[in-house]
Amino acid sequence: MEHSLKLSSELLSYLEGKKNLLAFSAGVDSSALFFLLIEHHIIFDIALVNYGLREQSKEEEAYALFLAKEYNLQVYTIQAPSFQQNFEKNARDFRYGFFDELMSKYNYNNLLTAHQLNDQLEWLLMRLTKGAGTSELLGLETYSARKEYVLVRPLLEYSKDELLNYLKSHNHHYFVDESNSNNKYERNLFRNEFSNKLIDNYADGIKKSFKYLKEDKEILNRGYIELFHDKELYVLSYESEHLVVRLVDKYLKRLGYLLSGQQRAELKKETSLVFGHLWAVEIQEKYIFIAPYRTSAMPKKFKEICRKLKIPIKVRAYLNEEEIEPIVLLNSF
Repeated sequence: MEHSLKLSSELLSYLEGKKNLLAFSAGVDSSALFFLLIEHHIIFDIALVNYGLREQSKEEEAYALFLAKEYNLQVYTIQAPSFQQNFEKNARDFRYGFFDELMSKYNYNNLLTAHQLNDQLEWLLMRLTKGAGTSELLGLETYSARKEYVLVRPLLEYSKDELLNYLKSHNHHYFVDESNSNNKYERNLFRNEFSNKLIDNYADGIKKSFKYLKEDKEILNRGYIELFHDKELYVLSYESEHLVVRLVDKYLKRLGYLLSGQQRAELKKETSLVFGHLWAVEIQEKYIFIAPYRTSAMPKKFKEICRKLKIPIKVRAYLNEEEIEPIVLLNSF
């Protein structure tokens, strides 16, 4: 029996005519996405990170090189260093650092990842155990704006089994990463003990629930306007205090920074913060300012202008360094 999957017409329309890079691992999910993109005549290239943890890693990289040659695609591969501690976080940071570099260097518009329904549920359950609101529970979106590109997840509505059946029915080759069965990693534990088992038994209901929850999230996230954006400075207006944490989280993600649970808690109590010594967040009664945190000296005249215009202190040095006129910023309000 042939299993046919289709990418939505909206998604295909979005991808067509753009430079797309697929994060490829040769596993079930990314292999399914690879062949679906080929089937739908979407132009793309591939990038693979070789962690060198298994003998099979060499075969997976060789397969990526073979596919690139077979379908006339550009392929980028890199050997990751050996991470002795916090493997999941360090591997993710290295992986996305590699992708970010490629996206910027070769002017790609979209980074495609093969997150699917099981991943969505896994994420929700992990966030649920740590304390999270609606936006954090539904962290995987089809389109997520980053600093210089858009992260696109085309497979969120399909389960792992559906992707596997698609590959098998079309005789497409793929690899199974046996390390995914090792529950010493938290993500694997949630995947193997909870999300996969729930999807196996309740996939249709879970799909419907995610659809309804995302509709609710869209309603909750209304009530703000992006007033100003220049380089890495954002100014937002908001209607309700309950939006502040969500908006700061959303825009810092766009800038490549992920807030911790503790940092989200700080946002509920403080109005002037610096996260990771990198990002300044200033919250006024109806406005949010987000900018890189700078401490460089400023001309006295510039500081006085900012003071009179009530520009928040922690964003002033960035305005000065990037030659963004304070009056131009205020005129956007």
